[in-house]
Amino acid sequence: MPRRPSGAPSKAERHRSILAALATDPTVRISALALQFGVAAETVRRDIEELTSQGAVRRTYGGASVVHAGLQPELSSRETMAVAERARIGAAAAAMLAPGAVVMLDAGSTTGHAARALAARGIAVTVLTNSLRAAQDLADHARVMLCPGDVSGAEQGVYGPETGAFLSRFNADVALVGATGLTAEGPCDANSRAAWVKRAMLARATRRILLADSEKFGREVLERICPMAELTDLVTDRAPDGALARALAEAGVAVTVAGR
Repeated sequence: MPRRPSGAPSKAERHRSILAALATDPTVRISALALQFGVAAETVRRDIEELTSQGAVRRTYGGASVVHAGLQPELSSRETMAVAERARIGAAAAAMLAPGAVVMLDAGSTTGHAARALAARGIAVTVLTNSLRAAQDLADHARVMLCPGDVSGAEQGVYGPETGAFLSRFNADVALVGATGLTAEGPCDANSRAAWVKRAMLARATRRILLADSEKFGREVLERICPMAELTDLVTDRAPDGALARALAEAGVAVTVAGR
């Protein structure tokens, strides 16, 4: 049995640290934990497998997540997670948009990156959004139509029946939406009112693009947004594999892996 490196935490200490990290963030990465603990990635992978067998965590692609299906940190916390990956996803999504396009954009951390990338492109588009931050970021660069509704300070967005009714009046070329998780059944979200807004946007758009980093793969949370077949595209930072890859292919969803 290989000895752990001198000064490295014991298995019990690693398990406590993993659970403590998940108390504040919804996901942890094997690579980051291995670096933190000073052990091999395979050691952390075995830790996560053991915690998963105990029902303490949920294993995800490249890491682990909380088991609470209704938990999602506030936007300010999510904006500190997978920043480089989400920035690449946002830039790739913005590059898909043509001048003159009508775009529906939901409130979220990854879609926020798309809004900033779109502002940097400076092309003439019309954006309908329930995101206060996206509206502000795009105000000087595009025509922006901000949805009405109840304001959430935590999410920096607006939600509710008025939001859905407003969106139903318009037709869009593209919908850009995020999600808390993505399984073979489709994208899902921990926030029901956010899920309703995403559905309203997807229902009005010809091209329906999900922006999701690979930490979302295999994560199953409270509410399914839509069946996989209702999406046309997935923009992510790493190619899916296994059951998720098969489900995407069967549904005809085009997968774009954002470049480094």
